[in-house]
Amino acid sequence: MPAPIRLRELIRTIRTARTQAEEREMIQKECAAIRSSFREEDNTYRCRNVAKLLYMHMLGYPAHFGQLECLKLIASQKFTDKRIGYLGAMLLLDERQDVHLLMTNCIKNDLNHSTQFVQGLALCTLGCMGSSEMCRDLAGEVEKLLKTSNSYLRKKAALCAVHVIRKVPELMEMFLPATKNLLNEKNHGVLHTSVVLLTEMCERSPDMLAHFRKLVPQLVRILKNLIMSGYSPEHDVSGISDPFLQVRILRLLRILGRNDDDSSEAMNDILAQVATNTETSKNVGNAILYETVLTIMDIKSESGLRVLAINILGRFLLNNDKNIRYVALTSLLKTVQTDHNAVQRHRSTIVDCLKDLDVSIKRRAMELSFALVNGNNVRGMMKELLYFLDSCEPEFKADCASGIFLAAEKYAPSKRWHIDTIMRVLTTAGSYVRDDAVPNLIQLITNSVEMHAYTVQRLYKAILGDYSQQPLVQVAAWCIGEYGDLLVSGQCEEEEPIQVTEDEVLDILESVLISNMSTSVTRGYALTAIMKLSTRFTCTVNRIKKVVSIYGSSIDVELQQRAVEYNALFKKYDHMRSALLERMPVMEKMTTNGPTEIVQTNGETEPAPLETKPPPSGSQPASQANDLLDLLGGNDITPVIPTAPTSKPASAGGELLDLLGDINLTGAPAAAPPTASVPQISQPPFLLDGLSSQPLFNDITAGIPSITAYSKNGLKIEFTFERSNTNPSVTVITIQASNSTELDMTDFVFQAAVPKTFQLQLLSPSSSIVPAFNTGTITQVIKVLNPQKQQLRMRIKLTYNHKGSAMQDLAEVNNFPPQSWQ
Repeated sequence: MPAPIRLRELIRTIRTARTQAEEREMIQKECAAIRSSFREEDNTYRCRNVAKLLYMHMLGYPAHFGQLECLKLIASQKFTDKRIGYLGAMLLLDERQDVHLLMTNCIKNDLNHSTQFVQGLALCTLGCMGSSEMCRDLAGEVEKLLKTSNSYLRKKAALCAVHVIRKVPELMEMFLPATKNLLNEKNHGVLHTSVVLLTEMCERSPDMLAHFRKLVPQLVRILKNLIMSGYSPEHDVSGISDPFLQVRILRLLRILGRNDDDSSEAMNDILAQVATNTETSKNVGNAILYETVLTIMDIKSESGLRVLAINILGRFLLNNDKNIRYVALTSLLKTVQTDHNAVQRHRSTIVDCLKDLDVSIKRRAMELSFALVNGNNVRGMMKELLYFLDSCEPEFKADCASGIFLAAEKYAPSKRWHIDTIMRVLTTAGSYVRDDAVPNLIQLITNSVEMHAYTVQRLYKAILGDYSQQPLVQVAAWCIGEYGDLLVSGQCEEEEPIQVTEDEVLDILESVLISNMSTSVTRGYALTAIMKLSTRFTCTVNRIKKVVSIYGSSIDVELQQRAVEYNALFKKYDHMRSALLERMPVMEKMTTNGPTEIVQTNGETEPAPLETKPPPSGSQPASQANDLLDLLGGNDITPVIPTAPTSKPASAGGELLDLLGDINLTGAPAAAPPTASVPQISQPPFLLDGLSSQPLFNDITAGIPSITAYSKNGLKIEFTFERSNTNPSVTVITIQASNSTELDMTDFVFQAAVPKTFQLQLLSPSSSIVPAFNTGTITQVIKVLNPQKQQLRMRIKLTYNHKGSAMQDLAEVNNFPPQSWQ
């Protein structure tokens, strides 16, 4: 056979192809020639053919038929053959294929080879694709090479040991003696790989973590030498000595100093030196500073050092690089709850990021801005966020509106400001607000007795000729129906009153009824408002009767039913009409009588009662309650009564309320009887009256065993039990969520539901982040009232973000110990 073409010629030929089909034809022709050469056992050109096959593999074409040829090249005595053979094995083989086990003996022989480059090839291949079986068989040889004096082999052996530990964690102790000595090496390559190996061992074993904490002074010394060393051409990158090694050491110090006072104290000085001496004009310096900030924030560092770290992030916000600004915002968002005042100093810079063209930076800046709102800056921050709401893209409006609602409810300086702010949101982004915004605003207006005339006048002017924002129109229709007499009389003192006649008010409501933009729910609000005005207006009652009678034959069943009932009020029950349609009383928020908890606000800590938040209602059809029950798999579920959540990013607020909160509602305005223009919020009496200053739990709970309620994908939920001392029917369950994976689980939300014979209250969690490697837990308290002493059953729903993906899972817990409910 003629000699096959060289790899360089093949590449040149393929690049001349003008179409994909032409390239495919060339590849198929060359593959056929390579197969023929393999069948004839051509040892002369086997290396060349495998090299060409690897190039085709890189282009995406199948090359599996060259696997055995790679093994033959590995067994060759020529270094050039071995090099291509090992490269092919790393590209074409993995542990899912049994063929790779045939390499074990060859790799073992090459690990003991007299040439360091052959040993290096074997180490690279084992560290790249070695299976657990291969790692067990060859770990001894890797450990021997870790102790050799050859720095070239030691650095490759250290990386190979990392792979062995990942595949077979129980072999970790084998590498312990050799690992200690690696930090004494002067070669930067060996130092780098040894730090990687130490990091892997500390992350995988708490015992190793405790053992290696004694190495902190040595690591500090190495890092200090790197900072203080002069110019070294071999390791210099943009004027900084070996930034890659510095970053690795900082990451290892972060792991070693977490939750350990002594280790943190030992590294405080060097972290301050790195933070102040690192050049920031180049991206290399910014990378080191970012790792330094993460380390400072993760260990038990001094308060001054934490302020220095946050100031570094503040400087990052002024950088022209979008990536640096993004990581600064993300890091500030993680630290805002623990170092609120330090982050507040950079508030103006953070708000300026809301104007950035990059949508990722905008979203992070929005979330951080909401986290910075408190009672001292609420007016200024809301002004900026309302401006952002007015100009932002549609995908931001829903989250921004929800965040403004929550912040306004929590920090409003006055009721007028609160009402004006929510009305501004409804006017700007009414179509994007949550369904519970309408009933919440109605309740706020109802409770603000002195603001009724001002509010109805503002709402009347807001909807003149514009019905596009349906939630705003619904609130306006309800207020006009409730306080129409104040609108007509012009009693507003807060601003100049407007002159409106009864007919003009009815014109507006009739326009809402016939508008193409009005939904069925909005028309229901408008028709109910017109009906209520029959007791508030004196000159237009006949016109109201006519409008109501027209809709008695509407094709909309909801409007038809309302109109028919209202007609009956005019005719058969006219003597009851004024009493049925009288003004709504003030609606009080229901609160528990239990002990107070400390609610952590943005920069302020104050005692607050455990409030139960009103469930959402408004425009949701009543049938949605059953749909929500189906979420957890049955119709015999009693929902949780959520307590006021602790402060957290606005994008996460209200999920529990949305999912489970409105099952106990007694009708929404769209389906309410004529007398109820606002939904009445009903919540069952709970185990709250018996709580007092007495001890909450008695001694009989000591013998109740704990249970594992959920264990999946690294997330573990454990239940522990206590019995209330004041009410034997109350069981207090403390959940503990732990995370054994290598990354934190963020935005963690735990939800629960029990059968109707029980009552359940879910208190606020200790955090929304489940730390990795079981380094911490989230705790949350559930109170269950079981008056009939029945066996407890519970369905739970878990949602969280992990590795960049949103996770969700449902589970049923039936293994409660008898002592917990008997």
